[in-house]
Amino acid sequence: MTTRINAVPRAVPADEVAVPFADCYITAEAQAAALRVLQSGWVTTGREVAAFETEFATAVGAEFAVGVSSCTQGIELALRSLGLPSGSLVLSSTMTFCGAVQAIIHAGHQPVLVDVDPRTGMPTPATVRNAVRAFGRPAALTVVHWAGDLADVPALAEAAGLPLDRVVVDAAHGLGTYADRTPIGSGCGATCFSFYATKNLPLGEGGMITTDNPARAEWLRKARLHGMTADAWRRYLPGGSWRYNVADAGLKANMTDLQAAMGRAQLTHLASWQRRRTQIAARYDEQLAGLPGIRLPHRPDPEHGTHAWHLYPIRVQLKGGIDRDEVIAGLSERAIGTSVHFIPVHQLAYFSQAALVPPAGLSGADVLFGQLLSLPIYPRLTDDQVDAVCTAIADIAHQGISGKGTE
Repeated sequence: MTTRINAVPRAVPADEVAVPFADCYITAEAQAAALRVLQSGWVTTGREVAAFETEFATAVGAEFAVGVSSCTQGIELALRSLGLPSGSLVLSSTMTFCGAVQAIIHAGHQPVLVDVDPRTGMPTPATVRNAVRAFGRPAALTVVHWAGDLADVPALAEAAGLPLDRVVVDAAHGLGTYADRTPIGSGCGATCFSFYATKNLPLGEGGMITTDNPARAEWLRKARLHGMTADAWRRYLPGGSWRYNVADAGLKANMTDLQAAMGRAQLTHLASWQRRRTQIAARYDEQLAGLPGIRLPHRPDPEHGTHAWHLYPIRVQLKGGIDRDEVIAGLSERAIGTSVHFIPVHQLAYFSQAALVPPAGLSGADVLFGQLLSLPIYPRLTDDQVDAVCTAIADIAHQGISGKGTE
């Protein structure tokens, strides 16, 4: 089963290669696992979720994993688990998906947006300190491993004046990211993963929270299902009781056995999928390096970390007056899908009122946004398709230089 994202906009001539932006590949094993669950008579949270949680925790080196309906709900639950006073200040990068900031609001807190280094797309200790100076010390901090690159979580927490257990890590892009030789996902805080259709482990929807804190894991398990002390699976097991209690305000945010069974099957392919993503990134590097006006994505020092290559975001600064949007249009005409990650949150109407922005603005994110372009990268992307993307970008760049002059 395959879902194509940003499908080709027109009929493709025989001499062109169509390249959708993303490809949600559900393996034959995952399809069989889904059918097995559908035939079992139990499709909601149960044995498959418990097994997936155990296997996923092992894969990322965490003590505990809690399956949830989405990474967004995971971030909200992780923030709620801190027990902060209502209206607490929570720092967030402005260069993130809007849902990550909505999670702060839904948890009852006040988001404070932090600027980024245009080189990395992520906050720095200096931009965190700027936000703290503007609004005071926060109660918590969310950190995103943007594009699959490695964020320096300890340094950002120190800049915010927070212990690591007050950090919620947004690893929606971070499955496969390593800090030194350790996969993202372990630690006494909480790390939230996404299984959305475009992610490195695609299920269509779903998420996971990992933590090494047993009390936090137990709270999260209850809070993901209304705060109930016993879910339906446990109540209906032989010898189970229909009675339950509710001690805390919870959410309807549980993962289903249908998702989990698919996830267990998909997880067995993750290592090979990650190797292919790395190969694709290297092929892009080889062909785009040195192309005037194209900056390659930042990546960690190999001695200190590994990029997950969830995204391959280039920066477009072409001569001849060609801007990023014209490059997108030119690629679309050649049947190549692209995207932009992300529109900075402070540029979205709702958050201009709902979030706090330092008085000096968020100029790093503003500059980066005008240049960002995410190229296709997924395990079934072929070498021919990568070559077609690179050839098209080079053609557009050279047409700009010859057709419009230079700056």
